[in-house]
Amino acid sequence: MAVTTFPTSDPTSETRATPIWRTGARAGVLAALATTAVAGAALAADVPLEVDGEQIPLAGFAQLTLICAVLGIVLAKAIGRWASRPQHTFTATTVALTAVSFVPDLVVPASGATRLALIATHVVAAAIVIPALRGRLPERA
Repeated sequence: MAVTTFPTSDPTSETRATPIWRTGARAGVLAALATTAVAGAALAADVPLEVDGEQIPLAGFAQLTLICAVLGIVLAKAIGRWASRPQHTFTATTVALTAVSFVPDLVVPASGATRLALIATHVVAAAIVIPALRGRLPERA
């Protein structure tokens, strides 16, 4: 009787081999696309994405999301180096920073629907980037 074997790979070893910046860049691009889609959907639903009477360009959502993803990568690298519990510290820090990022959206002179749409873009970006970077960090240093 012949036995056929198939090579298997441990997905965690492949994930660990990927540099954190590459994982963060991929997550950042995906998040940028997603936030732009959320903003586009809001505009399609006639939600004005205006602050002080000035329209926020769709490209602005992608640009700021990418900038924040880069900051997330830098934060993940720093926490991974100096924290005793990197995954926990990164998650707690980034969730708190995401909550703080809502403050400008809540205080700008804009409609309630605009504020909700802006907050939704923050939540969508965080939901994509935070878990991706968290997964690249060790549980314990």
